[in-house]
Amino acid sequence: MTRNLPPSASVATPLEDAKLHAPSAARNADAIAAVLQDHAPSRGNALEIASGTGQHVVTFAAVLPDLSWQPTDIDPLRLRSIDSYVRSSGLQNVKPACLLNAASDGWAAAYAGQDLIVLINLLHLIPARHARTILIQAAQALAPAGTLLVYGPFAQDGVLKSAADQRFDAELRSADADIGYKDTRDMQRWFVDAGLTAAPQEMPANNLVFIARKPAL
Repeated sequence: MTRNLPPSASVATPLEDAKLHAPSAARNADAIAAVLQDHAPSRGNALEIASGTGQHVVTFAAVLPDLSWQPTDIDPLRLRSIDSYVRSSGLQNVKPACLLNAASDGWAAAYAGQDLIVLINLLHLIPARHARTILIQAAQALAPAGTLLVYGPFAQDGVLKSAADQRFDAELRSADADIGYKDTRDMQRWFVDAGLTAAPQEMPANNLVFIARKPAL
């Protein structure tokens, strides 16, 4: 999963001890954590795909301490940042970050039995074919009755809700014609194809979060 992205798409500033700071993660971590508190299982195994800097996973692990969290990313610099945030937090329910290309086929077997999978701000940065692969593999990695949470900016029934979204989507597509905002209509179809039922929920700044469920046995 390679990405040809404009500079505004993935801003992270270096800090001490290998940490990276993403302003977007600082802004949305608490709002996403509140959704997780309402919809996530209270205990079990949790996998975060494309964990980025690590700011999200330490926030989520703190409010859901009975989940065992596995952060992942494709970027070694971000893996080091994640582990640094975890060390500084003192949390005992977060495992060392793992290298994972979630757009590749077959990874679900190595991460089977997840009660919760979290994916934040990735799908607009990758082609549709990779987004579909991620959803299919995530569904396979979920335990029966498991939950997949997908957060980010989306076109809603073909409409970009704000001028800022229109500019950002155009910027992404000018850098790579295969990427850009995914549409809610496509997302619903892809969830069904993956064997999940999903419902979107409005979030701040015109973002959406999809809460997707895998059927119980």
